Amino acid sequence: MKLIFFDLHESWLNLLPVTFTRYSAEIRLGIDTIADKWAAALPQCVSGGYVGEEYMSEACEADDGPVADEESLYIAGNVLPDTALTAFIAQGLWQGKWAMKAGERLVAVKGTADDWKRRDNLPVLDIPESIAVRAIDRPYDIFSYNGEFIKKDFGRLVTGKVFTSVNSTNTVIGDASLIYVAPGAEVNGAILNTMHGPIWIGTEAHVMEGACLRGPIAIGDHSSVNMGAKIYPDTTLGPWCKVGGELNNVVMQGYSNKAHDGFLGNAVIGEWCNLGAGCTASNLKNDYTPVKLWNYRTRRFEKTGLQFCGLVMGDHSKAGINTMFNTGTVVGVGCNIHGTGFPRNFIPSFSEGGAAGFTDVQLPKFFDTASRVMARRGRDLDARSRLLFESIFDFADTFK
Repeated sequence: MKLIFFDLHESWLNLLPVTFTRYSAEIRLGIDTIADKWAAALPQCVSGGYVGEEYMSEACEADDGPVADEESLYIAGNVLPDTALTAFIAQGLWQGKWAMKAGERLVAVKGTADDWKRRDNLPVLDIPESIAVRAIDRPYDIFSYNGEFIKKDFGRLVTGKVFTSVNSTNTVIGDASLIYVAPGAEVNGAILNTMHGPIWIGTEAHVMEGACLRGPIAIGDHSSVNMGAKIYPDTTLGPWCKVGGELNNVVMQGYSNKAHDGFLGNAVIGEWCNLGAGCTASNLKNDYTPVKLWNYRTRRFEKTGLQFCGLVMGDHSKAGINTMFNTGTVVGVGCNIHGTGFPRNFIPSFSEGGAAGFTDVQLPKFFDTASRVMARRGRDLDARSRLLFESIFDFADTFK
């Protein structure tokens, strides 16, 4: 049976700007993506693609989509798998067509593409209250759940793998068996602390001398941790990231850099972002009151209930040297932030400027910059990617 991930419009809106450029199941949380976790939890299913916003289905890669007359299992892409929930869903695979709910939350649908379109008419399977259903409902849930899922993913992903030993130039505090070093990774002269959780270092990653890592931490394939960097728990670097300075509870989706000194905490950074030297983002208000964060659905600042909440940045956004971000700042896609002072707490997509004000970034300029950035990693801004950003640009004014 095919496994298809869906995004309902309201949940997509609540996860912007992260979901401008990816389905929610493609969000990296812990070591791998939500889709990867579901694929491991339901091995009887095979990947079947995604359904969501129309422009995403036209432009995103790996979108096979449903087959008209083929029964598939549709899973809400922002719902997180656990043992009890996946067991309940697996039992349902032996039954007829249904829509599965936890209260009012639609969790899964079993049926054909036509059944999916008419899902409100399907019989409902209610998930028992004894089974907790958790989901990524807001961008800050990503960093809030990240440490827990690094630990879970580590236990799943290291099974059967051959460990590369940490060499004697490093200082290990805690259990060395909680450090996974993938083939081709280079780790020298670092301090690695596993007292509070594991450390995952991916294929051909590089941890330089003087770096201090306190788990749980995940360093993705080909990523680099620069000399003297301080990385605190619950931090994930996706593939091809480069970091330095101080990071605490940060999730970088991939291909993004914060290579120099400066602080970043309780943050979600998309792909192809760059934070310049000395860039710092506050994660705690001076009066210690809970942080508010911009919500694209309501178009207003929303209470998070969190005392610590830093920067949320969409794909292909950049911040110049010594940029300062206030607590709870949301930056859209394709932004260029620079200059002195604090820019406002919500920066719409395709904006350029800083505290003195912003102007619009036009698509030709954005494409030129994005192409240069991606070329440094041997990647092209292909036609499908251009179509994706053209679609985002066309409705960007809607979210200002």
